[in-house]
Amino acid sequence: MTRIRRGYIARRRKTKIRLFASSFRGSHSKLTRTIIQQKIRALVSAQRDRDRQKRNFRRLWISRINAVIRTNNVSYSYSNFINNLYKRELLLNRKILAQIALLNRNCLYMISNDILNKINKNKEIGNKPTEFFT
Repeated sequence: MTRIRRGYIARRRKTKIRLFASSFRGSHSKLTRTIIQQKIRALVSAQRDRDRQKRNFRRLWISRINAVIRTNNVSYSYSNFINNLYKRELLLNRKILAQIALLNRNCLYMISNDILNKINKNKEIGNKPTEFFT
């Protein structure tokens, strides 16, 4: 029986896989089975690190906001600030608040002072602060 040569489809698939792993070291870029394993591992790591990056940026934004808030008024904390923002229905996300804290601190001071003044006025009058869902 004569030898049958393989078609171009399998060769094209292996070439595509090899192009993905061309920058890998050693047999990770030479052997097909090892390339496939490393490709799976690389894609899993990429997905995990994208999720981790979101977490890290959120932590960075929170720490920046907290640092600026605490330098403005010692008794004021980040959690109270965010809670009062929600009560006043000023829905700014943490990324924007962190950018305001870095680039324009006076604007963030104005926001926090406005919230503090409204809270103090409500305490003097004896009214409870308005709830978020009312």
